[in-house]
Amino acid sequence: MDVKKYEVFEKTVEKASLTRAAEELGLTQSGVSHIIAAVEAELELPLLRRTRTGARLTPEGEAVIPFIREIVSQEQQLRQKAAQLRAGTAGSIRIGTFTSVATHWLPGMMMQFQQQYPQVEFQLFNGDYHDVDRWLAEGSVDLAFTAQPAETGCRSVPLYQDALMAILPVGHPLAARPVCRVEELAQEPFITLLESSNHDVRRALSAAHVKVDVRFRTKDDYAVIAMVRQGLGISIMPSLLLRGNNEGIEIRPIDPPASRTIALACSTAEAGPAARRFVEFAREWVKTNA
Repeated sequence: MDVKKYEVFEKTVEKASLTRAAEELGLTQSGVSHIIAAVEAELELPLLRRTRTGARLTPEGEAVIPFIREIVSQEQQLRQKAAQLRAGTAGSIRIGTFTSVATHWLPGMMMQFQQQYPQVEFQLFNGDYHDVDRWLAEGSVDLAFTAQPAETGCRSVPLYQDALMAILPVGHPLAARPVCRVEELAQEPFITLLESSNHDVRRALSAAHVKVDVRFRTKDDYAVIAMVRQGLGISIMPSLLLRGNNEGIEIRPIDPPASRTIALACSTAEAGPAARRFVEFAREWVKTNA
């Protein structure tokens, strides 16, 4: 649709003069007259009455001018929205994440981002590492928080080194020591996540050349903590996940030390301007807040 001709018509009505409308729009008077004639021919209605004192709407013009104004307004809003989307100040970002980031980072991160860019909306997908990798591979999300190395091979930006910690029931003998050796943890009943989402701990155990006595497996991070709290066994978990969740458990560093690298990965599809802006924002947010 050629909206420009409606903008010329609206401006002519606003100024009540072809001459003044032409001056403001940078057109000739004959050009404005030609455009108005084209609009009248398109609608097959007389819309403007031209007189020596200016231009006035006909009854037919009075009836259609609200619709013309709406077309012009919608076109202006469309251009504005497109400009915002290109600049990354509007749009929607689909983010995949796992529990610790969803709980301890994203609420504050999104709040501060939306204070700067209130027209950006978020859709959150929460799952384990396996879920996040699948969403990235499928393109179901634009961005995803992952633990490197991510299995999808997507481009990612490292954000944070998150230490792995031993968690023990209150009163456990190993809690009397400031540091827990992985070899000693391997002798205790062990509670772990499912194989598909337990990459961090597997790497730490493999590096220490130990094999643990796994008694319970679950997909839920907080279920692991609850079972440790009840004395069903011990576990190793990322420190970010344990923030604010240390009631009824003891938390100790492990030896040899181990950590996971939290990163923000882009989908295999090209991320939009708002998503790219969020990646840069997240890097600075983690430096300041994490």
